[in-house]
Amino acid sequence: MASCGAQLFDEIDHLRVRLLSSGGVMAESQSEAVEKEISQGEILTRIESVILGVVTSLSKDEAPVLVLPNRSSWANVSFDRAIGLQMHSEHSVTSIRSDCPSSATKFAQILKILSVVYNLVQSNSYATKRDIYYNNTQLFVSQRSVDSIVDDISCMLKIPRRSLHVLATSKGLISGDLCYLEEDGTRIDCHSSAAAIPVSSNISGIRNIVSSAKFVMIVEKDATFQRLLDDDFCTKLSPCIIITGKGVPDVNSRLMVRKLWDALHVPIFALVDADPHGIEIMCIYKYGSVAMSFEARSLTVPSVMWLGLLPSDLQRLRVPEESLSPLTERDESKLSSLLLRPYLSSQPEWRKEMELMQQRKVKAEIQSLAAIDPGFLTNIYLPNKLLYGGWV
Repeated sequence: MASCGAQLFDEIDHLRVRLLSSGGVMAESQSEAVEKEISQGEILTRIESVILGVVTSLSKDEAPVLVLPNRSSWANVSFDRAIGLQMHSEHSVTSIRSDCPSSATKFAQILKILSVVYNLVQSNSYATKRDIYYNNTQLFVSQRSVDSIVDDISCMLKIPRRSLHVLATSKGLISGDLCYLEEDGTRIDCHSSAAAIPVSSNISGIRNIVSSAKFVMIVEKDATFQRLLDDDFCTKLSPCIIITGKGVPDVNSRLMVRKLWDALHVPIFALVDADPHGIEIMCIYKYGSVAMSFEARSLTVPSVMWLGLLPSDLQRLRVPEESLSPLTERDESKLSSLLLRPYLSSQPEWRKEMELMQQRKVKAEIQSLAAIDPGFLTNIYLPNKLLYGGWV
């Protein structure tokens, strides 16, 4: 592996230069816009404006109404290969009436969380969504309702969720050539090959990022991530960073990938299963999820490249038939849905791979490569992919 190190560095460095020359200036300017902090005073003013509207309605003896933009629609964003993600104006809204039995509870929940957020921002303190739920379980009924309302408030106020001072517990892991400081001054060193570091719950507070990584690799599943750790992948092949959201990524894992792209501007690769579920997970990192389409621009990295496992790899490598699985009806439905996503028009190579999967009607996990050889993934597959540009 070490013998191909210099050549690998050249290939990755050339890719980095191409990425920056084709979209680097755009990415950097977008990053500045995304990361520009909304002042404490502005956040408080926007919350006060909502409350003023409620008080004004009451003073007129009218039932207060809150208007929520539709935050879960691909119509909120578009993707153009040349200019990246663009946000659109809201296309529809939902009215939450205080005098309607079907929405009165949600109206009360929104006001309660607005009150909590106001106090958090004013005192410059933080709370987790779980803290908010357990502070009034009778009102919120479930953790899911808190999660949903925090997103609704973020969309309504046009303020990134992380600026509301409401944190979510992270499930992701990260390892590799990376050191940084947490907001409280704690120094985090991700170099250890023995154990990964949990992704921070406060990504916006991270500072002083230091890394010599040549690339970042998103790994779909924890099992594959742990295998790469066991094989000391990050030091054997090239200085790099690997991160996993353990399946469908949480917001903090997505924010961390974006943070690394903004800070390092190195290539971002995705290693996922050759199945519709893995492809969708990769798309979440690159294009966002429909549930949080209103925040897609700050949660995505449009330069993410599909390193593997490609459907075409299954043929090229002659992965044994017994390691492949037929697509289920649910898989086929998911694949058809993905092919209809608006952003795929800018990714002809991805579409080609997905159509190949659709034609062959088979899928495979990354672990299927072990059927060729137990060390095939880290000793042959990934080095060759990175060395010879085997990504799309």
